[in-house]
Amino acid sequence: MTDTGSNPTPETQPGHLFGPDSQFHRFFNDPRWALAMVRATVLEAAHPQIGAALIDNSTFVMHPWRRLRNTLVSLQRMFGADDDVRQREAARLNRLHTRLNGTDAQNRPYDAMDPQVRAWVVATLFESSVTMCRLSGQPLKQSAMEQLYAEFQAFLAALGDQAGHLPPTLKEFWQYYDHTVETELENTEALRIILYKLFDHLPAPPLLSGLPTVWAAGRTLAGPVIGTVTVASLPEPFRRRAGLPEIPGAQTLMHGAYMAAGLARFLPEGWIETEALTDLLYLSPDSDDPRAATIAALHSRMKRAGALFRLVTPFPAQPGFAEEAEEAEKPAPRRSAEEFFDAVLDQTGDGHLDWPDLAAMARELSTRLDLDEPEETRLYNAYAEWWKELQSALDTDGDGRISKQEYAAAVPSLAGPALIRVAEVLFEATDKNGDQRIDATEHRTLFRTAFHRTPAATDESYSRSAFVQDFLSFMSGRRHSTAYDPLLAEA
Repeated sequence: MTDTGSNPTPETQPGHLFGPDSQFHRFFNDPRWALAMVRATVLEAAHPQIGAALIDNSTFVMHPWRRLRNTLVSLQRMFGADDDVRQREAARLNRLHTRLNGTDAQNRPYDAMDPQVRAWVVATLFESSVTMCRLSGQPLKQSAMEQLYAEFQAFLAALGDQAGHLPPTLKEFWQYYDHTVETELENTEALRIILYKLFDHLPAPPLLSGLPTVWAAGRTLAGPVIGTVTVASLPEPFRRRAGLPEIPGAQTLMHGAYMAAGLARFLPEGWIETEALTDLLYLSPDSDDPRAATIAALHSRMKRAGALFRLVTPFPAQPGFAEEAEEAEKPAPRRSAEEFFDAVLDQTGDGHLDWPDLAAMARELSTRLDLDEPEETRLYNAYAEWWKELQSALDTDGDGRISKQEYAAAVPSLAGPALIRVAEVLFEATDKNGDQRIDATEHRTLFRTAFHRTPAATDESYSRSAFVQDFLSFMSGRRHSTAYDPLLAEA
C-alpha cells in the first residue's frame, strides 16, 4: 500500500473500507487482536456511561463466551463485503442500544445511543489495534494507520452516526483520545470486574465443559497473566489516576505476550482463523458437524488428563471436580430452585432477578434467530409481560426486583399465562415458514451451538404443543436440557 500522506475517507476509497481488502479483515485473524480486544473492552468499561450500562444490562460476567461469540459475529457482519448484511446488522445494533439506558449508582444517566459514547467504543477498537502493532514491535505505517482509521469512521457512519462524532483527521483523533483518557475515564466497577474477577472466575467454554480440573489449572495460570498484561498496556495517565497496580516486570511480560502472539502469524494458513477457533470452542461433541468426532476424542483424552492431574497436584477438592468421566455418564439431575436461579434467571450475575435479566434472554434469542422488526419487539414485549407476572407474584418486599430467597420461597414451577405467551412467540419466531411445525433447519437455527451452531441432528419436526411444553418444562421445571442449557444457561 502506498503512503499517500492523506487521510482516506469513505468517499475517496469506498472499495477498501470493508471486506477482505480492508485493514480490519487482516487484523481479525491476528492472534494479537485477542489481547487488543481485551484492552479495548477495559477502556470501554472505564467510561462511566459504558461501565454503568455493562453492570446493569450485560451478561459478560455470567456468559462471557456468549458475549464474545456475539461480538465477533457482529463485527464480521459490519466489516464484511455485503452491504445489505451490514445495514441489517446496524439496524439490529441500534435497536439493541435503544433499549440500554438508565442511571448509575451515582444517579448519573447513561444511554447506549449517546453518539459520543458510541464514538468512544469505536475509538478504543481503533486505538487498541494500533497499540497492539506498536507493542509487538511492528508499528503500522502512517498510510495503513490512516486507512484503518477511515474504516472505523465508516463503521460508525454505517450505524447512522454523523462523521463529526469522531475527529476527521488522525492528528485530531490523538488529541481527542488523550483528552478522554485524562479527563473522562474512571476506575469503574465494570473495569474492576473485568480485570480482577472475570478471568479468575471465567467459566469453561463448551469445549471444556465437564472438565473443571483441566480448566481450573489453565485458568489459574492464565488469568493473572492476562490481567497483568492488560493493565500494563493501558495508558499511563489513566493507570496512575485509577490507582492500578504497578507490578515489577509487568512491562516486560506485556511486550513478550504481544510479541509471542505476533509470531503465530508464521503458522500455516488457516490454523489461527478466528472463526475456526471459535467454532471449536463452541462445538458440541454430539453435534452432526464432521469435526465432532475429533472433539469427542479430545474430550476423552482431557478427561484422562484431568484424572491424572488430580493425582499429582495438591488442588483441594471442589464441587464438580469428583470423577468427571463418571459424572458425565449419569443422567442430568434436577436443579434446585437456587441453582436454576443462578444458572438461568440471573443472566447479569448481580444476585437478583429484574428486567435486565429477562431482556438479556430476549436479546440472545433475537440474536440467535436473527429477528427483524416486528418479531423482535413481540419477543421483548412477551418477556416484559412475563416480568410483570413474576414481579407481581414473587416481589414480596416491593423493592422492584426478585431475590434468590424470594424465588426459592415461592412455588418455583411458575408457568403462568405470560410465560406460555413467551413460548408461543418464540415458537412463531422460530417457525419461519409458518407451517406450525419446527423442522430440522429451523431447529438448528435456534439451538445452534457454535458460529454454525449445529446441534445433534434431528429429522423430526417439532409441533407447537411439544415446543411449548418443553420450553415450560425447562423454564419452570428446572431440569437440565441438552437444547436449552446451551441457549440460556451456559456461558
